[in-house]
Amino acid sequence: MLWFLLELLQLLLPPQPASLGRNVFGAQLPLTLPDDCVRPTSTSKVPDYFDTTIDQYAGPTATGTAPWLAQTNAAPFMGISYIPNTPLETQAPIPNNPTNANIFERMANLSPYFPNPRGFGVHEYPIPPGSNVTWLNMVHRHGARYPEAHGRELLLAQKITDAMGKYTAHGPLSFLNTWTNVLGAEILVPVGKQQLFDSGVLHYYQYGHLFPNNGSRIVARTTTQQRMKESAEYFLAGFFGLGWTANATLEVVIEGRGFNNSLAGYQACNRSSWGLAYETVLEWAKVYLVDAHERIKSNLTGDLDWTLEDTYNAQALCAYETVAVGFSHWCTLYTAPEWSAFEYSLDIGFSAGSGFLSPIGRAIGVGYVQEVLARMTHQLLNSPDPPSQINTTLTNNTDTFPTQQNLNLDFSHDANIISILTAFGLTQFADYLPTTSILHNRSFILSYLEPFAGRLDIEIIQTPKPVNPRRATTSNTGDNGLYLGGGPTKYVRFLLNQRTIPLGKSLEKCGDRDDGWCEMATFLDVQREQIELANFESACFGDWDDINYGDVRDGRPPQSQKKQSTILFGE
Repeated sequence: MLWFLLELLQLLLPPQPASLGRNVFGAQLPLTLPDDCVRPTSTSKVPDYFDTTIDQYAGPTATGTAPWLAQTNAAPFMGISYIPNTPLETQAPIPNNPTNANIFERMANLSPYFPNPRGFGVHEYPIPPGSNVTWLNMVHRHGARYPEAHGRELLLAQKITDAMGKYTAHGPLSFLNTWTNVLGAEILVPVGKQQLFDSGVLHYYQYGHLFPNNGSRIVARTTTQQRMKESAEYFLAGFFGLGWTANATLEVVIEGRGFNNSLAGYQACNRSSWGLAYETVLEWAKVYLVDAHERIKSNLTGDLDWTLEDTYNAQALCAYETVAVGFSHWCTLYTAPEWSAFEYSLDIGFSAGSGFLSPIGRAIGVGYVQEVLARMTHQLLNSPDPPSQINTTLTNNTDTFPTQQNLNLDFSHDANIISILTAFGLTQFADYLPTTSILHNRSFILSYLEPFAGRLDIEIIQTPKPVNPRRATTSNTGDNGLYLGGGPTKYVRFLLNQRTIPLGKSLEKCGDRDDGWCEMATFLDVQREQIELANFESACFGDWDDINYGDVRDGRPPQSQKKQSTILFGE
């Protein structure tokens, strides 16, 4: 009888609205929409920059084919019965590899995340007893992704697809006879999501004590591109757990051409050096890929016009396929020295595109540097001096740019973070990279600087007394000369991919300290000088001549300013 009464009650009650969920700010949202319903721009009553449901400016979001390693990598390798996935298959037999070097740590910005194995030329020292990290500013690259929608890798994939059936591949290239493109475009691949979640967990262990346990929420920032927004969300889930929305509000800043956004500083710049960068990369490719190009061409017959540029882009397909589906046949076509040379090619490209060898290297990152200094000194930014690409609508409001927040979490792109390092004046990464041979003794190794999910952590360390700069001569236990005479002191430390960057190596006033730190007052003074050097207006909108590779060594435009040219912008 009870079930009958319940059904009768349902009939008598007025129709109920569709089931409602709640977004991260408590606004009610439909859980499902009919297929023919177009979702409005925003279903939330919160400001657009806090609304993570808006899809505008998300960029391409093509999803690739689901992985099936059992088919892709049908039998591991000759003489090996079983190799467990972790989750990627990275134990491919690489020719001419006597030291068994891991080529996946030689793929520059396409390398899956790994901590820098050699450091940046300084020993790692613990926080002294009685001291503590009291503030953090993190800027984090997104996780591993598919290639760019209009990138050269997908153009090569389409070229192969269009020629299918018109060619025959032989020997180690025979996989190409049945090869299909399984890649999507630009959004995170599964391991990219894992990288950010794992980083969130790691950062909680390091900096969880900085979260204010008073019921308030911190503001974290990302951009509107889907891989950027999801990277932030996976990180926050790792840091706080799946209920992260109770602890953090995610601010989503428009990433689009002409919009001010320090997390994508190039979008507000009218100049670019990426065209020159790629031309220079190809100069080096013509040196190191001669043998590989001949090997590949010798295993192709029929109608597939395989160029040296195709040989270069196929190396990148190895990296993208590996992170997308777990394994790639392209990887074993190249020798270990050719993989080191591939890494070097991208070192050249990023140095010339957004680093010290670019005339806009400093300008692209200067807005973010200004924001870091403002956060350190608890100030809003309503009119940055000198001008830069800062979105002052957001940085002039404590709701969107908290000035008293000790845990600051931002998410950005590889090229942008390289420009941030450049704008900070870290000249130890200003190597000139010749295009005729590898400069082995160099600091600018992109695999160590910006792999997928790379991150820069900037700490403020509070100590009860000045710390002896000669840490190697102390016991690091509070006695034996660890502390010097004086009062409480603040220090700044830069950690890039979990290794300390010695600030004194680039910024002379910071001093030659064993620990690589810099007194905060000194750091602020030095950085006020560095932001002047960026010359944002002149670099991005000035009337100066186009340059040749090597003309610029300090990330600034040449002094002669004669004409303006706009080049297609690289990301």
